[in-house]
Amino acid sequence: MPGALLVPPPARTTTELPPRVPAPERRDPYPLLLAGVLFLAYATVSVLRFRRMETRSWDLGIFEQAVRAYAHLHAPVTDLKGPGALILGDHFSPVTALLAPAYRVFPSPLTLLVAQSALFALSAIPVTRAAVRLLGRGAGIATGVAYGLSWGIQRAVDFDFHEICFAVPLIAFSLEAVLRGRHRAALLWALPLVVVKEDLGITTAALAVVVALRARRTAPRAVPCALAVAAFGIAAALATFTLVIPAFNTTGAYDYWDKVGGDSPLTTAVGVKLRTVAWLLLPTTGLLAVRSPLLLATLPTLGWRFLSAEPHYWSTDWHYSAVLMPPLALAFADAVGTTRRSPRPWLRAYAAHLPACTAAAALALSTALPLAALSDPAAYRKGPQVAAREELLSRIPDGATVEANVGPISRLTGRCRVFWAGSAKGERPDYIALDSTGGDFPNPRAYAHHLHPEARYVFEAAAGGYVLLRREPARAERGPAPVRREGEPGPE
Repeated sequence: MPGALLVPPPARTTTELPPRVPAPERRDPYPLLLAGVLFLAYATVSVLRFRRMETRSWDLGIFEQAVRAYAHLHAPVTDLKGPGALILGDHFSPVTALLAPAYRVFPSPLTLLVAQSALFALSAIPVTRAAVRLLGRGAGIATGVAYGLSWGIQRAVDFDFHEICFAVPLIAFSLEAVLRGRHRAALLWALPLVVVKEDLGITTAALAVVVALRARRTAPRAVPCALAVAAFGIAAALATFTLVIPAFNTTGAYDYWDKVGGDSPLTTAVGVKLRTVAWLLLPTTGLLAVRSPLLLATLPTLGWRFLSAEPHYWSTDWHYSAVLMPPLALAFADAVGTTRRSPRPWLRAYAAHLPACTAAAALALSTALPLAALSDPAAYRKGPQVAAREELLSRIPDGATVEANVGPISRLTGRCRVFWAGSAKGERPDYIALDSTGGDFPNPRAYAHHLHPEARYVFEAAAGGYVLLRREPARAERGPAPVRREGEPGPE
């Protein structure tokens, strides 16, 4: 404009604000809240079952003996596997030493059960967090609920204590990192599996293969590192099977080779194995998990179980399927996320409704699974029979040696030296405690004589279906008879 006053623009000053930094990703509280609820549920079921003396196996006693030894800085001797036996010569699980500080403060088998509940609940955080990121809050939380209530986790909660409780969160965090594209973190989470159990080195290798498959296009430089970790996992497993465990075993061998193979392992019990696969894929993933490469992480565990000659490994019982639940849940979340973009409308609709369906299925199945005990008033009552058993076992003094079967074991390993009934191998325990509720020991004294013909055991007491025998000291142990002088009164 003619005659207009031209004012130069202001000069840029050095005090100008820096460019705005994007806000960090907001933390969703729901995965943590879900994990807290699951922890309370798992721990309550475990503690109540222990309180009712419904121990299902000797494993809780074995692991308490090992953790108790670690807590007192001793070698991890587990006398239940044989007098002086080292647990590292049975299964290679040095990771259980992490429980030693807590056990030193709270010396009880409940410490192991509560820690296991916390580890299982912890695994729900990465599963739910990954599902929320991939599917949205509603579907992600539904996936987390389905995982937390899955039959594989509930069966493991119901099986006292086992070292695989450490593997479950490690696998979950590793696969969550895979889905986020954090390949180094995924490999670092997978590496500690080699000290959880001897076979899990193969699972480390499988997780590394999953990383390599996911990184080959987006981060090819991570592929060699993933393959190196896979090779390490296989090498660690082989070394543990053939060198480490035999070095700690008194026989110089791995005791479980006879459970591998058998006659026609691929065709033995095909019906049972197919039903197990159906339980793994149908209620938990609606078969959609087969569309994700994360499912490869289940193959090592399924492989050794189905190739084994041990029938317990084939079914859905016990704790054997717990390590399969994180790969199934995260493969499911991955598959639902990709299937929502499918060109097939019916497949998109199926994937959109499936998270809610799996959560509903898990809730429905829970009515026949261990968590159903939370709604049963009888589960919260100890009962007079249990009180009578506890009073019976309290007759055994601290520090005594005891030979026992499953029932009394977990009430004694924290304060006595306990052997498995029939496996004392030359020891002469002070007491023999037997659960005879099934009528297995109609003549306990004859059974004790069969176990230790050189010793004499007398009936101490019986209560609640339990029988307690006490070893009567031999004359040499009692000491010589006192010499009576002439004129002194003798015993009346």
